[in-house]
Parts: sequence; structure tokens; C-alpha cells
Amino acid sequence: MAGLIGLDWGTSSLRAMRFEADGRLLETRQRPWGIRVLPEGGFAAALAHICEGWPTLPILASGMVGSRQGWSETGYVDTPAGPADLAAHCVTLDTHRDQRVRIVPGVRDAQGPDVMRGEEVQVFGALSAHPERRADTWLVLPGTHSKWVQVREGRIHRLHTLMTGELFALLRTHSILGAGVPDDAGADETCFLQGVETARASSASGAFSRLFAARANVLDGRMPAAGVPDFLSGLLIGEELRAAEAAGWTDSAPLLVGDPSLCERYRRAADVFGWRWSDTCTDAAARGLFLLAGLIGDAASVPPAQGAA
Repeated sequence: MAGLIGLDWGTSSLRAMRFEADGRLLETRQRPWGIRVLPEGGFAAALAHICEGWPTLPILASGMVGSRQGWSETGYVDTPAGPADLAAHCVTLDTHRDQRVRIVPGVRDAQGPDVMRGEEVQVFGALSAHPERRADTWLVLPGTHSKWVQVREGRIHRLHTLMTGELFALLRTHSILGAGVPDDAGADETCFLQGVETARASSASGAFSRLFAARANVLDGRMPAAGVPDFLSGLLIGEELRAAEAAGWTDSAPLLVGDPSLCERYRRAADVFGWRWSDTCTDAAARGLFLLAGLIGDAASVPPAQGAA
């Protein structure tokens, strides 16, 4: 492989990564061109713009670009799924630059219902950085839709989605709980940890019964309005961890994967529960794309979809 252009193409943004043949990441570019907001000319134009000035190289894309609303639908590979399974089911497109674009499929939990698209690449990238985790482990990928992924013998075995980030955004911007919160509210670690502890202590009633505390505490003068976002964040992350503990997903310390600041937030929340989560991987998407690209040369690629270009 002479080199690679990897695309992490989601709902709200596009990230392009240029790799040297040995896997070194030479350059990263990011644009606000998710599948919902594209420049004139659509997917092909967005790709041409973000790769401008780069050499003609193989392109491997993952994320929502392969969804039903994306450039070309790739479908899902059922669990248990390994890197070779993903490589064998990539969809290939031909662009106007005579470049072949391969799009990675998502993964579907055969015991579901649950799916993921994009995170599967991060999972295998994280395992390449932590090979000691391949036998039997859990990975946590915080985000708008947090994913808890169980890996056995290097293959994705189970996955569970928790809509923690999206619930936070809805409560913060479209509920009474966000009323009166200043636009310039800064970080409040005390309120965050208070939210985590509130969720941890909620027992059978759950965090749902504690949500209104965000407003009641402000009305009673026990919390500044600016602290509400961090309290809600802590409460929801804490509820995610409480549910995971009840389900048995935290019997061993999971591997945190994704944005460094968000992973750190989960690590601090885990501290409140008395857990020590030290392993993180923040470059998993890049690692995973390069790993899969190395397998695709020996994999049978799915023919291009009709009319997709």
C-alpha cells in the first residue's frame, strides 16, 4: 500500500487523514460537512475539497457515510464480527478523480436489537493499540450515543447503545432544566461530581427520579444556575455507569475510546464509583482505518451500488 486517505465521516462533520505507507499519520483535516450538511456538489465535492493538494491514494471511509442517508449504504455485519469481516463487506465507489472509495459496513448485534456505524473501526483500532485486551474485554466509546462493546477473541461479540449525550443536549436546550443557564457557563467540577454521586446513590429509583433536582437545587440556592449543565452531565453519565454495573459490564475495567476530554470525564465519574479506569485510546479511528486498509487487498469487495458515484 503506497499510502492511504482515511475518512471519518459522520452526521455533522468530516475528518480526513493522510497516512504514509508505514502507517504514519501525515496530516489531518476537518470540515463541517457531515452527511446532513454538504457543500454544493454533494459527497463527491466534499471529498474533492478536503483532499485538495493530496496525492491520489486509496480512500477508506467509515461512519454515517455508509448509512441509508449517506453516499452509499453498506449495510451491517452481524456479530460476532472481526476486522476481516468488515474488510470483506466494504462497498466500492468510483469518483470523478479516478479514485476508488471504499466504505466500511456497520455492525449489528445479532442478539440485539442494536447497531453501530463508525465505532466498529474505533474498536479494532483501540485493540491494535492494546492487544492484551483482545481475549475478553469491554470498551466504552462515549459520545452522543455512547457504545459499550464486548470483545471476545478479537471479535465484537455484543454491543449496547446508551443515548447519554443526546439526552443531555435535549435536557440542556429544550427543557425547563436549562432555563436561566447563562450562555457562558463555565465548567463546574463540583456540580459534575455531585451529579455523578446523585446517580450512584439513586438506587432502584434511578436518575430519572433525580432530574428535577437540577432545577430544585437552583431555586433553593444550593447550586448556581451556571452549574446545571455539569450537574446534568454528571447525573446522566453516572446513570450510564450505574446501569452498566447492574448489567455486569464493569466486572473488569473497560478501555475508554474516543475524545480525550470526554474519556477523562468518564474516568472521573468512574472514580466516584470506586473504579480505576486508566486505559484510554484517543487515536482509535486512525488506527482502525489503517488496519482495515491493510486487510482489504485480500478481501472480496462488494460491487458498487447502482447509480452510486
